[in-house]
Amino acid sequence: MAEVLRARGLGISHLDLGGGLAVAYRIEDATPSIETYAQSLANALQGKNLRLMLEPGRSIIGQAGVLLTKVLYRKRTGRKEFIVVDAAMNDLIRPALYQSHHEIIPVCRKEAAEIVADVVGPVCETGDFLARGRKMRDVAPGELLAICTAGAYGFVLASNYNSRPRPAEVLVDNTQFHVIRRRETYEDLVRGETALGTRPAKA
Repeated sequence: MAEVLRARGLGISHLDLGGGLAVAYRIEDATPSIETYAQSLANALQGKNLRLMLEPGRSIIGQAGVLLTKVLYRKRTGRKEFIVVDAAMNDLIRPALYQSHHEIIPVCRKEAAEIVADVVGPVCETGDFLARGRKMRDVAPGELLAICTAGAYGFVLASNYNSRPRPAEVLVDNTQFHVIRRRETYEDLVRGETALGTRPAKA
């Protein structure tokens, strides 16, 4: 495209490839090689005199983050099995928005039967789900689940929908961990609203 536009007299100097490199969302997916991708770009653009712009954040941080959630209770409706967790669509909206796939695995490994279930949040919305018809290990209330590949999409797309405070962000460094963003409180949710009551009335 750049060459076509240049041939028409347009001074194209930059090439923006956006995110560029995908990440592996499923266990069976191969993780794309950053080195191979970079070499392919270098070969294709050699001698083109173009400034390349990339946003590689997803490929760097996507698989580095998980959303931890606790199983609240189990529910069966007819033949359908539900795992209700304390995370919701406001914490990770991609499954509801795009029907995207995020692996969901128990934090503590144990021998358990495989089931097919919908993993849903506590918000009373049809779209409040994290997985539908997912084959996974059976889990009980109180157990923790890790929703994978949330590093590039979790907090940055999170909201306070349904008056839900956003969770804490925790950085794990080997055996150490650090809270890098504290958990929100009810006071955080209403701070802007209650401030309206302190303004002096206009004459």
